[in-house]
Amino acid sequence: MDDGGACEQKTVRSTCPYCGVGCGVLLTPDGQGGLDVRGDPDHPANRGRLCSKGSALGETLGLGQRLMAPRIRGLDVSWETALQKVADTFRETIAEYGPDSIAFYVSGQLLTEDYYVANKLMKGFIGSANIDTNSRLCMASTVAGHKRAFGTDTVPGTYEDLDEADLIVLVGSNLAWCHPVLYQRILAARRARGTRLVVIDPRRTASCDGAEMHLALEPGTDVALFNRLFREIYAAGAVDQTYLRHTEGFDEALRTACREDSSVTGLSEQQVRDFCRLWIGTEKVVTIFSQGVNQSSSGSDKVNAILNCHLAAGRIGKPGCGPFSVTGQPNAMGGREVGGLANMLACHLDLENADHRAAVRDFWSAPAVPDAPGLKAVDMFRAAGDGRIKALWIIHTNPVVSMPEADAVRDAIANCPFTVISDITGATDTARLADILLPATAWAEKDGTVTNSDRTVSRQRAALPAPGLSRPDWAILAEVGRRMGWTAAFDYQSPAEIFREYAALSGIAETFGRDFDISGLAALSETEYETLAPTRWPITTGRTGGRFFADGRFFHPNGKARLLPVAFRPPAARTVPRYPFRLNTGRTRDQWHTMTRTSLSPRLAAHLAEPFLEIHPQDAQAGSIAAADLVRVESPHGSAILRARITDSVKPGQVFAPIHWTGETAPSARIDALVAAITDPVSGQPESKASVVNVTRLQAAWYGFAVSTGGIIPNADYWARATTMRGVRAELAGLTPVDDWEQAARELFGLPEAELTSVLDPARGSARIALRKDGCLVAALFVSPQPVAVMRDYLAGLPDVPDHSLLSGRSPADRPDPGPILCSCFGVGINRILAAIETQGLMNVDAIGAALQAGTNCGSCRPELADLLAMANTRQAAE
Repeated sequence: MDDGGACEQKTVRSTCPYCGVGCGVLLTPDGQGGLDVRGDPDHPANRGRLCSKGSALGETLGLGQRLMAPRIRGLDVSWETALQKVADTFRETIAEYGPDSIAFYVSGQLLTEDYYVANKLMKGFIGSANIDTNSRLCMASTVAGHKRAFGTDTVPGTYEDLDEADLIVLVGSNLAWCHPVLYQRILAARRARGTRLVVIDPRRTASCDGAEMHLALEPGTDVALFNRLFREIYAAGAVDQTYLRHTEGFDEALRTACREDSSVTGLSEQQVRDFCRLWIGTEKVVTIFSQGVNQSSSGSDKVNAILNCHLAAGRIGKPGCGPFSVTGQPNAMGGREVGGLANMLACHLDLENADHRAAVRDFWSAPAVPDAPGLKAVDMFRAAGDGRIKALWIIHTNPVVSMPEADAVRDAIANCPFTVISDITGATDTARLADILLPATAWAEKDGTVTNSDRTVSRQRAALPAPGLSRPDWAILAEVGRRMGWTAAFDYQSPAEIFREYAALSGIAETFGRDFDISGLAALSETEYETLAPTRWPITTGRTGGRFFADGRFFHPNGKARLLPVAFRPPAARTVPRYPFRLNTGRTRDQWHTMTRTSLSPRLAAHLAEPFLEIHPQDAQAGSIAAADLVRVESPHGSAILRARITDSVKPGQVFAPIHWTGETAPSARIDALVAAITDPVSGQPESKASVVNVTRLQAAWYGFAVSTGGIIPNADYWARATTMRGVRAELAGLTPVDDWEQAARELFGLPEAELTSVLDPARGSARIALRKDGCLVAALFVSPQPVAVMRDYLAGLPDVPDHSLLSGRSPADRPDPGPILCSCFGVGINRILAAIETQGLMNVDAIGAALQAGTNCGSCRPELADLLAMANTRQAAE
């Protein structure tokens, strides 16, 4: 095995491009542009295990939508032309309007070396702090909480703490779906040593399957719950008085906590007592928190409420205990380390500290470093909308879909005088608004480092050649810097050279008492960088990795931690009769962000192929909403159309919708168009899980299901498109009747000359149409006045669907319908699982795995398998 050598057909060690777990992968080119992807058994983050998304990475590498050359207003141009235009426009804009008229919006998809160059260009040479990242939407509240408590943005613990804990508390984290490899690590600890699990989340998620306790608190009330825990720690005599000497602020924090009424959580007094008793009575406790904590108008206070408890009890920095933030992106941590946020400098230095600014300025030989924070994400796009930002560079992110009040963000970008977008494709909602599109290399083509949630620095390595004219992001940014006149500062020849500079700067940061220090790697040769193994920071001549804070040494000037007085504040948006529901948003198991990559995998698309809204049966009945109905969801900021999914996983008055669908995949389901751009006053992170909405049944005139081996070109009020093994499928609905379904079908599939077979029933409003080209079945459309009842997953096998069963929409007896995919790792459908349960007498999830492999890889489908097993047993008992 070789750790480098990008483009030869040999196995390359790299890192997964999805969540912050930072799993190692082994990449073996197949010689035809594809890759075999396996988990790396030697990587400390995953030890060979991958989730469904990581397992399907090899299916996401097609070049069909790749951006192959720079474009200016839709026309391919040379790099010389494109980059000179970028440099000239930036220079002219600065000359006329000043450096704060420029803004960069970057991404946790960048490698650390890319991030570093972008930060250096903006803060050191353009002279503005207007660089922010989509990580602002992910973990900015954790950064703020860490800095307030510890003095720096330090993650105290490591993944090994999950193996050693006796109690793990998940707060606002559906770890089973969003970080499956870590969740399986917890379940392994449970089997090995009896580790207990508590889930704190308004919604019942897959993570609750392995939990002793699920606390379904009211949205946004986490501070009230942890303040109650804090005062119970004091009342029980569980405060570590020796450790408390290393802290300050305890008395004021306690007085504030004692004024809190935990009844606002909606939990019973018994539930609260049981949780506090369990937490206090378990020495080795890890509290894992994620977006349910961070994405709040009080997110920073939620973080500090959790940290207060661990600091008071002295349960931090020791094996098996501590607060632990898990990040959503592969290099969110790397972005934090290089100062990718608008209020930070590289290496955890402070932008508003004059000594820190001077040190960075001198190290970079920069003209000036700004002395005030730049615009955070929400404010940045508001500034683009009102004309303060004149030139905008967006790199590897899709804010037209992912930002709150997404319609306003779309309009702001469209109206910005000059917008540059670097990405791997031009087929995103945001990229379609660019004045200049720059083709960047993608995962498996680029080279650099990332940092995962427990501070482990890993290499991403190229295993495939860069297609077309695409270039690494660091090279694009550096060339713009050179063309703007800063040749020496951006004269980089390799990512290793950038990494060495960055590591050297961290050594200077350490002299200011900062935590982040990788100066032990500052002298790496090109070969040593190429072969760098996963290593947890700090990395100095005297120390590598480990935990922080067991010794009571913190990074505030007096060396102490700070406990903060924090009080519950309800979500900013209040429910009113017009908007009576509280909207929660999040991820699904098999999709990633806005699906630019994951939507290319048929088996990932097959699990939940359509955007949906979870709604409680009581609320559905009150609104006359039936299963599979479409619903219109409206907020003060936008609207969406989603498929109703009736479930008691959400409480009455609450609804949940996933974030992934876009104008490319389901234009009426861009869920962040509904989310209010309300932010935490400390962190600037949006409150993405507590907007208010109304939900009404959509009175559609018709519903449709379409499948094609080619394309589908929808023209409907609602449509959602997904990839199949042979083409695409789509759900459709319209508000007005269609007079000629045969003509509509030809237009839908772009097949005006195809041979057509149809079964039409105008009186009932139904139509079933098949289209052939050159004698081969290539498309089919099914229309009904109600949600279409056909075997979708069977029909998605087109063209391998027999003619005699196609228009019936049902599989023949000798070709059973597999049903919707439940286990994406092995492509096992629900109907196949149910049949095996019935015919083989399978009694538990492990038996299903032994018979069908389902649930035996990443394990993230095991909760659904358990639900399916329970349903089958209930049905059999009723019979």
